[in-house]
Amino acid sequence: MPAFTPINLNTWERKEHFLHYHNRVPCSFSLTVKLDISSLKKKGLPVQPALLFAITQIINKHVEFRIAFDKNKNLGFYEYLIPSFAFFHPQTQTFSTLWTEQQADFNAFLTQYRQDIALFGNNTQLEAKPNTPDYVFDVSTLPWCSFESFQLHLPMGNDYFIPIFTLGKYYPEGNRTLIPFAMQAHHAVCDGFHVCRFINELQQYLNNF
Repeated sequence: MPAFTPINLNTWERKEHFLHYHNRVPCSFSLTVKLDISSLKKKGLPVQPALLFAITQIINKHVEFRIAFDKNKNLGFYEYLIPSFAFFHPQTQTFSTLWTEQQADFNAFLTQYRQDIALFGNNTQLEAKPNTPDYVFDVSTLPWCSFESFQLHLPMGNDYFIPIFTLGKYYPEGNRTLIPFAMQAHHAVCDGFHVCRFINELQQYLNNF
């Protein structure tokens, strides 16, 4: 289980920004881009688990995306996060959430990912794999359409700081394969600079996957 490190608000360099965008002008924002996943397709890698693994590597590089309130409402950040992802059930036209623990390399992650689907994929409850830990980030996939923009509306989510990701249907464009990628972030803990850096580093990671 990852450590949770409290943040001293009085000495935090982001104190003014946090108080402004959490207390006075609470807001989140989203950015949608087209990621180039040509390297994944050329290597025959399964797209969803590869993207989950790549996102996990980048999110765990940057503390601003691991900030949260713990159960006692203490502000702090997790040592690392793991992905929670949506799994669709055609028979009921509903989805369930599964989560996979962090692994040292992609092959180990892929093995665990497939084991989680085999064990819990037929469970149509919302939380298919029980006991979802606090240190997860959420990823949804919309494989039925590509989109230019995607926004979530979280009227009760002002205390939720961990980013949320949405993937669309990938498609060919010239000699590349692109996938819509939306990232929802809370302005109290990060700015456009941090989100753009995240996306640029994610693309670079995918290029070298």
